[in-house]
Amino acid sequence: MKYALIAVLSALSTCASAGDPQPLPGSLTYGGKVLHSPYRPGTVVKNTFLGDFGYRVFETYVVQPDGTLKLTSQSTGPDFLWQ
Repeated sequence: MKYALIAVLSALSTCASAGDPQPLPGSLTYGGKVLHSPYRPGTVVKNTFLGDFGYRVFETYVVQPDGTLKLTSQSTGPDFLWQ
């Protein structure tokens, strides 16, 4: 039952985010920060951090032609599943 509730909450949080993902506290671009990447444009950069209520947040960024990072996807999951 406990795992079913976690799965439902995780699915709902994924479905509720329509449109572009928004940076959360802990994101590389949170608070309007403009980070420049040393990688070439088009490179995919991944970030994970511990979010609210012990959930692990998985983010994917793409390096833009000007060197800034654009948040392209964001998902959450229970921390105990992260390896």
